[in-house]
Amino acid sequence: MRQTAIGKTQVEVGAIAYGCWRFAESSVEDADAKIRAALDAGMTLIDTADIYGFGEPRGFGGAEAVLGDVLARDPGLRSRMILATKGGITPPRPYDSSYDYLTEAMDASLSRLQTDRVDLYQIHRPDLTAPVEETARALNDIVSSGKARFIGVSNYTVPQTRALQAHLDAPLVSTQPEFSALHQDPIIDGTFDWCSETGATALAWSPLAGGDIPRLSSDHPRGAEVIACLQKIAEAHSASVSNIALAFTLKHQAKIIPIIGTQNLERITDSAKAAEINLSARDFYDIVEAYRGEAMP
Repeated sequence: MRQTAIGKTQVEVGAIAYGCWRFAESSVEDADAKIRAALDAGMTLIDTADIYGFGEPRGFGGAEAVLGDVLARDPGLRSRMILATKGGITPPRPYDSSYDYLTEAMDASLSRLQTDRVDLYQIHRPDLTAPVEETARALNDIVSSGKARFIGVSNYTVPQTRALQAHLDAPLVSTQPEFSALHQDPIIDGTFDWCSETGATALAWSPLAGGDIPRLSSDHPRGAEVIACLQKIAEAHSASVSNIALAFTLKHQAKIIPIIGTQNLERITDSAKAAEINLSARDFYDIVEAYRGEAMP
C-alpha cells in the first residue's frame, strides 16, 4: 500500500488506517486475526480509544484491553504498527481534558494496551470546561515523558485546534473529523484547509458513513443521489461502491487517511484496493455535487 507521512513527521503509514472501535466485542483470537489482516494489507496505523467498549460487557477501556492482549501474545506486532489512541470522554461528565484526568487516562491506556508508549495520543472531544492551558500542559508532559511520540485532536473545530496549539510545545500532527461521501462538512468548515495550512494529517472516521454506503442506504437528504453516483463510478472503475467511497476521501488535496472499522477479514483485505484507485477530478466533483444537490459554482 502506498505510504503517507503523519503530519510533518518522518513517520509514514499506509494510506488507509484500521480502527478498533468494535474490538471490545471480539475475542482475543478474532482481534488478533483482524490486526494481522490489516497489517498484512498495509494498514499500519492502528487507531483505538479508551471509551471504546463503554456500554458493552467489557466496559470502558474494553477495546484497548483486547488490543493489549493481542500485543502481549505476539510482541512483534507492536513494531509493525503505528499505534494511536484517544482519551477525554468520560461519561456522564461527558468530557474531561483537565491535567489530572488526561495524565491518568494516558497511564491507564498504556496499561490496558500493555505497552510503554503510543505513537499518537489524541484528545477525543473538546472539553468546554477545562482551561486550554491546562489541557496543553497535560499534552506537553505526555510528550516530554515519552508516553506519546506525537499528539493530535479529534472532533475539534479549527478555532479550538488553534487555541490549543497556541499553548503546546509540540505541533498537533493530526485531527480526526468525520468525513465520507455522505458527510462532507470538513471540506467547507475549514478542517481540511487547516491541514493544508499546517501539514497536519486528517484521520477520517466513519469514511463509509457508519456502514450506510456498503448497505446502499442512507437517511441523508441526498443519500440516494450520492449512492447512485458512487455506483456509477464504481461500475466505470470495476470496483466496489465501498472502495470508491474510500478513494473519494483519498482524492482530496489535504492529507486524508480514512480509518476503516470493518470486522470482516475479507473486507479488511479488499479495502486496501481503494488506495490504488485514482479517481479523476470529475469523479470527485460528481460525488461532491451529488451531496450538495447542485453544480459547483
